[in-house]
Amino acid sequence: MSMNDQAGAGAPAGGGNVARHHGATYAALDLGTNNCRLLVARPAREGFRIVDAFSRIVRLGEGLSQSGRLGAPAMARTFEALEICRDKMEQRGVTRARLIATEACRVAENGAQFVARARDRLGLSLEIVDRETEARLAAAGCASLADPLAEGVVLFDIGGGSSEIVWLARDAPRGGSPDVGDRVRAWASLRLGVVTIAEGFGGFDVSAETYEKMVAHVAEQLKPFVERAGAATRCEGFHLLGTSGTVTTIAGVHLGLQRYDRRRVDGLWMTNDEVSKAIDGLRAMTYAERAANGCIGSERADLVLAGCAIFDAIRRAFPAERVRIADRGLREGILMQMMSADGVWRGAP
Repeated sequence: MSMNDQAGAGAPAGGGNVARHHGATYAALDLGTNNCRLLVARPAREGFRIVDAFSRIVRLGEGLSQSGRLGAPAMARTFEALEICRDKMEQRGVTRARLIATEACRVAENGAQFVARARDRLGLSLEIVDRETEARLAAAGCASLADPLAEGVVLFDIGGGSSEIVWLARDAPRGGSPDVGDRVRAWASLRLGVVTIAEGFGGFDVSAETYEKMVAHVAEQLKPFVERAGAATRCEGFHLLGTSGTVTTIAGVHLGLQRYDRRRVDGLWMTNDEVSKAIDGLRAMTYAERAANGCIGSERADLVLAGCAIFDAIRRAFPAERVRIADRGLREGILMQMMSADGVWRGAP
């Protein structure tokens, strides 16, 4: 596949010939403020089968909140990661791909220039998506983990430069459809994430006072969404559904994992008290202890408390007795939508 001819740079082509896409290989790339992540998959009897994956912390948005521009070192790191992604797609014979860029490229003065360089240098056509598209793709990717008996769920995705939050209702569509549009009652994209909060308040040594300032800052930006979606907490069976490195890290710490294990984390239910205990444990660690933790590591040790503060602000705004943890989201949503458009989607992953 020529990477300049990627299907899905924009809405995937609909009404495609099912036979044409039988046995096709799909790729979804999510380039965020902090991470560059790729999934390569093929349709399977139930959903899809992952045949390759890649994730690297690139910190594309490093310093962006102060300068308004993507820095040269950050772009160089990101190009290295994107080159690996391109090679993986070529090696796997990818025939359908959608490669999206989110907050860092959305807000940077030179975001469009970076995308053009990725096309010219690597042959990759990155698509800068708007906030609503990002929120809905994240919801599509992990909505199948919502309790089917819950009348309302607040789903959130804590990113590096933005955080998406969605109020999902129970009423249709059913059966793992990638179209969750009818279930969305309200959504918001907060212009903050673990990178921006850590850069604004500090992430190495975070005092109790600083932590509360982080939470208050997030809570202030949450207010408009809370006014629209506050009724969600009164829905029968209400719970939170979180997807991000923050929530999966909290789950790993709760489970006492020496090394992160997606199989044990994805779909895990945690009580509110369990979440509080895990966050308290993280806050009690020194930076060196966080860096040495197998579920955190040195690349994220200065960001995880910022993520916890965002999570705590959401928990305070939407009190819930239980939270479900998702190690899936935007990339899975992209794959589901492409496969659905091609008529080869068979259910939830």
